[in-house]
Amino acid sequence: MPLQALRQQLLSTVLGSDEAVDLLLTALLARGHALVTGPPGIGKTTLAHTLSTSLSGTFRRVQFTPDLLPSDILGYQLYRPQNGEFEFIPGPVFANLLLADEINRASPRTQSSLLEAMNERQVTIDGTTRELPDPFLVVATQNDTSSTGTFPLPEPQLDRFILSIPMSLPDDQTQLEILRYHSEKSSGPPRSPVMNLDQLRDLQNQADHISVSDTLQRYLLALCQAVRSILGEDHAVSTRATLALQRASQAAALLDNQTAVLPDHVQKIFPHVLRHRLLSEDTPDADHLLSAALEQTPVP
Repeated sequence: MPLQALRQQLLSTVLGSDEAVDLLLTALLARGHALVTGPPGIGKTTLAHTLSTSLSGTFRRVQFTPDLLPSDILGYQLYRPQNGEFEFIPGPVFANLLLADEINRASPRTQSSLLEAMNERQVTIDGTTRELPDPFLVVATQNDTSSTGTFPLPEPQLDRFILSIPMSLPDDQTQLEILRYHSEKSSGPPRSPVMNLDQLRDLQNQADHISVSDTLQRYLLALCQAVRSILGEDHAVSTRATLALQRASQAAALLDNQTAVLPDHVQKIFPHVLRHRLLSEDTPDADHLLSAALEQTPVP
């Protein structure tokens, strides 16, 4: 199975990242974008890069810095004096997988340039709208241990990430295995793709058709409403977030080889769909809040 081969390739490259791998594949199957967070040097970028080399599509990486401009991501019109015409030079966003490395180091203006691309799979430049490749996935990394030289992500952009994927320092045994892996790794040819884009699109279509019962949909809504009630804000969880929870649950069920979404899938994916949408000065402990919402919502 291509999906299992893809999962094994990711697990074998970034050791000790089982949860992160499953969440990244969930975002991929759900046609969503992923925000990978954690301290530096734990494999966030490696995970995204391994995913790109395991797929047959195009991959682009952008290192986000304070001086990065929207045109550096989207592209720009270049005037050709020899024929008196403008030529569009596409930016790195025109790829199947875009790695936005350290996304919070760019200005809010530059971060916001991705809003249309992430939500509508298209970009509009100088009044002309251009479609992005299908599939299109943004994997953004964000270091959460240093705020020096960083900008907070705009709320509309956070809402466009279907999942947040936390990564942390692995235990001592896993670190030992990492040392052994890198000391024994040969300098052979790079890893070859294990899944082509047609296979990926087929899996994404399968995820779209995973059954979600009326009872489970009511459970999804009840969980989101519980978060709103705890915070005392009706707008704390958007409709986009509720839809993201359903899509991610369907993808998680497919990854689990199930034909229908079960309560376990919803409970497993719920914190990762909502956590990044609640991170603010008003909700410093999002994990505690989400745990409370899960505990107080009856399971069907």
